[in-house]
Amino acid sequence: MTALTRLFLLLVVLLVGGCASLSPQQRARAEGIAVSARSTTVECTQPDRCALDSPLRALGGRAMAESTEQVPRHYATILDEGELSLVARLNLLRSATRSIDLQTYIFDTDDSARLVIDELLAAARRGVKVRVLIDQLSAISDVQMLGALSGAHANFELRVYNPAFGKAKLNYLDYAGSVLCCFRRFNQRMHNKLLVIDDVIGVVGGRNYQDDYYDWDREYNFRDRDVIVAGPEAREMATNFQAFWEAKRSVPAERLNDVGKTLLREGVPAMPEAAFRYPERIERVDAEASDAGFISREFVDTALSVKSVSYVADLPRKHRNEREDEPLNGQHLTEPTLDALINSAQSEVLLQTPYLVLSKPAQKLFKGLRKREAPPRVVVSTNSLAATDNPVVYALSYKYKRRNLRELGFNIYEYKPFPLDAPVDYQKLVPPPLGDVDRGTSRGSVIGGSAAGSNVRGSGSGRKSTPGGSEVEREVLRTETRPSFLSTRPANRPVPVTRQGARMGLHAKSLVVDRRIGVIGTHNFDPRSENYNTEGAVIIDDPVFAEQLAQSILRDIHPNNSWVVAPRQKAPVLSGLNYSLGKASEALPILDFWPWRYATDYEFQPGPECLTPLRRQDPGFHACYVAVGDFPEVDVGPKWLLVRMLTAFGAGLVPIL
Repeated sequence: MTALTRLFLLLVVLLVGGCASLSPQQRARAEGIAVSARSTTVECTQPDRCALDSPLRALGGRAMAESTEQVPRHYATILDEGELSLVARLNLLRSATRSIDLQTYIFDTDDSARLVIDELLAAARRGVKVRVLIDQLSAISDVQMLGALSGAHANFELRVYNPAFGKAKLNYLDYAGSVLCCFRRFNQRMHNKLLVIDDVIGVVGGRNYQDDYYDWDREYNFRDRDVIVAGPEAREMATNFQAFWEAKRSVPAERLNDVGKTLLREGVPAMPEAAFRYPERIERVDAEASDAGFISREFVDTALSVKSVSYVADLPRKHRNEREDEPLNGQHLTEPTLDALINSAQSEVLLQTPYLVLSKPAQKLFKGLRKREAPPRVVVSTNSLAATDNPVVYALSYKYKRRNLRELGFNIYEYKPFPLDAPVDYQKLVPPPLGDVDRGTSRGSVIGGSAAGSNVRGSGSGRKSTPGGSEVEREVLRTETRPSFLSTRPANRPVPVTRQGARMGLHAKSLVVDRRIGVIGTHNFDPRSENYNTEGAVIIDDPVFAEQLAQSILRDIHPNNSWVVAPRQKAPVLSGLNYSLGKASEALPILDFWPWRYATDYEFQPGPECLTPLRRQDPGFHACYVAVGDFPEVDVGPKWLLVRMLTAFGAGLVPIL
């Protein structure tokens, strides 16, 4: 069968599939079935809707009470640890008295996500107005569950943002068709992550609703970060959520074709039974989320009274081609605001992003900083190939290491897959860590090993033991990865590594400018965030908060947790020729096969003459650091060839990565 024949058949199937859409009358009937099935029974008649008495929710009320229109008062708590951030969310859901607005990019149906779903439904049943907005591409695709949620309760509403082909669950023909007919629209995703409780307290950051954001995955977990903000700026978060909720691309779940067909065929399905894989951890976080003393210690006592707070987020009209019919006054756009903050730096920029792929405007911005008489130091915390969930994107940052170091002056630190001092409670990982275990209970303690889990060899559906002794419980669509052209499975997954263990990968998106301004949000500082996704971020102009955030990032770039990227030592002969040929090869739009790269990764080697880590510019750097190769801890094999191919042909992918 020729390629042309295959393409013709693909178009025929797509057209046939398009004819299977519900008619307006059918869609209205499906919606009526869901609405009529919704219970109107409210289990609580008290004014506070029988909300949990939470010190964290009370912090929001306190901030509002202390605020005036001229002088708002805010409190902020950084959420560095995964499981703790889940506990905070559960506590806030239980403490809601009026409203819950939840907006996210990924919403799974695993243990952590199901916990959240159950809490949302419980809140609706006790009288709280609950609204959930999920992006279609990476969120719940279980049609039975979506059907059940669409008819669950009158106080619970679920909408799906930008549903391709008007349905929840896509097949490989849908993905292929999206490339042929509507590539840009298909890739315009709602990447915002936001939780607002009673319009007085909100959570913003990088975490989605999936086990690997809460240190609950046996294979791979994200080093991520959120911030809880209590005070009047929560109203701005609610306003931004409302804009997305009312957008034309936000479609009630019951009006999707596949969900609607289920409703028309069998009515509202029963909610699928919860099948928690590890009930003991469910019990643990359930107890912690209702423990007022625990909540006070972890989230209230650690809260900072901060000065200026602003929530800056894109609006849905970022995805429109024509904007003339809408006034732009007061429109929040994340990228220009963050660019202006970076451009204002005088001494230092700390940037943390999982995907170091710079757009042309970003390159121009940092080149401008570099040309100053006294340029600020730019420190970038990002992923190594061994740590990243997206090797395709890593290949682009690998391609331009020379430019990022030499032309932009970046100090780059690549996160290790098995950090020794991550903000993780290793004692609670399932299964427990390998090796000699310190049985202390302090959070974030160093164990010296990682949880026995997976090195991703043979990753596939279901529970598998791999040749390396690792386990993969289930195949998941992680973070920014996209299905391939003819598959609904992830096109990217973490590459095989040389050790066992549930590895970590960086997913936090944060920025600190001059130890004065701190930013935590969803923006990856890459072309996809600029051109395709809608994003949001909390900006806090407060030196104490900024320093706390800076210390969190500096912990991530410590030698225990990251390798440092630095130029190789110059060869005794032909070093200038090698540099010139490498630079010329890098500039080629298609081929880039020059094998001797300008820079590589280095590991700190402490000793009598090397007591503390050094910057790469320090004259004694090479005496205290040893080169560990371009892809340390990667089980190289054919993966090296994959990365080389991607760097060779990947330049054209920059705008969509």
